[in-house]
Amino acid sequence: MAEGKIKKVSIVVSKGSLEGVYPGLIMANGARMEGIEANLFFTFFGLDAVVKNRIGKIRVATVGNPAMYFPPKNGIRIPSILGMLPGMSAFATWYFGKTMDKLDIPPIPEFVEMAHDAGVKFYACKATVDMFKYEAKDFIPQLESVITVGDFYEKAAGGEIIFT
Repeated sequence: MAEGKIKKVSIVVSKGSLEGVYPGLIMANGARMEGIEANLFFTFFGLDAVVKNRIGKIRVATVGNPAMYFPPKNGIRIPSILGMLPGMSAFATWYFGKTMDKLDIPPIPEFVEMAHDAGVKFYACKATVDMFKYEAKDFIPQLESVITVGDFYEKAAGGEIIFT
């Protein structure tokens, strides 16, 4: 770890679930509030956070989540297999959305705009974009560009890399 104050963070977002996207947005926005340069690099299903027709449809992943409790503090553990039940992901998304709203945490599209306005730079992984056959028109306007992993490392140079 670098000595002294962190000057730059580059955060990799690879999961397209609510609990995959929010940590990157929160950490990047928090970095900007502290005067730290922040880059977000979206790859694989994390790319949903910067795709126009998917950004508003990000949900909680209930299948295969061994930490799923309702309510989260002192609740009952929901077995992973129950995550497959119809409506389970929608219910969990609604529940956490309601809770985040009470804490004044904005929905993902609004949070992306807010973080971008604060100076967070948004990048998409070229390999994933090519693999999923996306085009420039598919992305939100806040996306700086589609870059290679090598370009990402160049932008991240001298800072900390965080994988959420």
